Amino acid sequence: MKKLILLLLLISSLSTLTAQSRKNPAILYKADKLVSRFHTIDELQDLNKGDLIKLYLERTREIFIVIPYLSLTNKPGTSLQDLGIQADSDHVKVVEKNIEIADRAFEYTENTIKKLVPYSDTDDIIWSILYFEEVIKKMRLGR
Repeated sequence: MKKLILLLLLISSLSTLTAQSRKNPAILYKADKLVSRFHTIDELQDLNKGDLIKLYLERTREIFIVIPYLSLTNKPGTSLQDLGIQADSDHVKVVEKNIEIADRAFEYTENTIKKLVPYSDTDDIIWSILYFEEVIKKMRLGR
């Protein structure tokens, strides 16, 4: 009898976990990884190279994260279900794997930027940041 009760409790727990995972479908990307503020050329010219490189990295990261999903959505927090895509295990795995691989790949990109961009002329970094910000604005506007 105890085994039967334990088995029923185990099955009940597993079904609850499965139901909860269905309520929380894969999110393509979250707003916390996106740029929160854009800058003017005057603001950028007042910053030192180290601060400019941080901004450069933030903008590169947003572009890196959003581009794979741009044809699906340009809104952070969008889930597969929001797009009408079934949040089955295959689709969820694809999204989760992409997030994992993108995070790992961006570590290398970040390392490259930190090692090489300091050798750039400050004006070139500023112009790159302004360019990235224009790209990000266009991505956020959509069509």
